[in-house]
Amino acid sequence: MSIVLGIESSCDETAIAVVEDGKHVLSSLVSSQISVHEVYGGVVPEIAAREHLKAISPMFDAALAEAKITSEDIDLIAVTQGPGLIGCLLVGVSFAKGLACSLRKPLIPVDHVHAHLHGALLGIADSNQLAPSQQVFPCLAMVVSGGHTNLYYMEDELNFNLFATTIDDACGECFDKVAKLLGFSYPGGPKIEKAASKGNSDRFSMPRMVQEKSRMEFSYSGLKTHMVNLKNKHGEFVEQDLYDVCASFQQEALGQLIRKIKFAYQKYPKAKSLIVAGGVAANSYFRDLVNKEIDLPAFFPGLAYCSDNAAMIASLGWHEYRAAQNCERFMEDQDWDAYSRYKFELYFQRN
Repeated sequence: MSIVLGIESSCDETAIAVVEDGKHVLSSLVSSQISVHEVYGGVVPEIAAREHLKAISPMFDAALAEAKITSEDIDLIAVTQGPGLIGCLLVGVSFAKGLACSLRKPLIPVDHVHAHLHGALLGIADSNQLAPSQQVFPCLAMVVSGGHTNLYYMEDELNFNLFATTIDDACGECFDKVAKLLGFSYPGGPKIEKAASKGNSDRFSMPRMVQEKSRMEFSYSGLKTHMVNLKNKHGEFVEQDLYDVCASFQQEALGQLIRKIKFAYQKYPKAKSLIVAGGVAANSYFRDLVNKEIDLPAFFPGLAYCSDNAAMIASLGWHEYRAAQNCERFMEDQDWDAYSRYKFELYFQRN
């Protein structure tokens, strides 16, 4: 049995979790900064970093108490190394380094985007289904969030073969920007979903982006620009108009994801399942679309694991550490520089 402490501080949520054997969540705490940043209409990096500094130590104590363990029971510490806001990442990494040194425990750096997929795997474990390796892999895997729209082919828990990503805006980013354009407060994505549930998705025509099968990539800047032009032409939307434009926008924004998943399944017919993770995976309309349109068993994270959390960090960290043949050499080989951008040069493979 291995007890893993997960630490997440990549953006505007401080999170600490305790996970046993990469599967069983003993505690998972998240401190959101939404109320702090709402007045600015988005995340202010310097403020976010200072909020992490305030929250991280008390949350560590609270997470251990909820898990009913002491610091001496921790076997491994996993922390988000990137991508994210550098100032925010440094808070978590510095705290994790100090903790690892004081407790003399191994420390594992974790890629935040890859960890989102382990949030969905945690959901499989929580539901007492078969082991993921027996029914999930190989699989198609999508991370769709505020900063990332990535599509992978995964042979196992640690093999991330990235073959499609956005060439401009991410899907969740587009949701938030369009929400701000329409007058919704931050964060706007869930508010568009709520308004869209009352609207007619066929009312406003939307451009269909990157329809060609040969283009395994995503694009949202054109859809965002279309919404700006539509708003300028239409003026203020009355209540039902607002519902209808949200429904029309949401249908195309998420429809693009569905089209690319279908194309990907043709490219990788050996896939046994589809994993969808990230903040946009919480969208109920999107979940319904996936289950209706994609001819694969689909696995989503529990709602608590869709947005940034530390349980997913602990889970991936456990798998990374267990896979290391020589743990001492593994630790020496780690690049401990926090990074703000996803490392496409390491993971991207054009097929």
